[in-house]
Amino acid sequence: HVQLVESGGGSVQAEGSLRLSCAASGYFSKRCMAWFRQAPGKEREGVAAIVTGGGNTYYAGSVDGRFTISQDNAKNTVYLQMNSLKLEDSAMYYCAANFFSDDCQSGLDVYWGQGTQVTVS
Repeated sequence: HVQLVESGGGSVQAEGSLRLSCAASGYFSKRCMAWFRQAPGKEREGVAAIVTGGGNTYYAGSVDGRFTISQDNAKNTVYLQMNSLKLEDSAMYYCAANFFSDDCQSGLDVYWGQGTQVTVS
């Protein structure tokens, strides 16, 4: 049984910071993890991804330089440090994990968390 549990969302003023966490559990070792977000009326978009082995990362252009994805493999946890938050960063943020391949940023064949709300005002 795979479970992804997110935490760390909340409300913050523009230019502020938040740190999201996602703890993964399951029968197999994860290959990669990622963060996606979805704002009301918009499609879900990939924000950042990290490969478990090697630590290669991917960032969407809209967050590159402001957000940092990291992982603690001993804890099966991925983090998203979000700095210089903008109004347009407001969204439901979802954690995703792929236990079969290193491709998390496509959003295919991944398991999803329940989401955590981030509101920037």
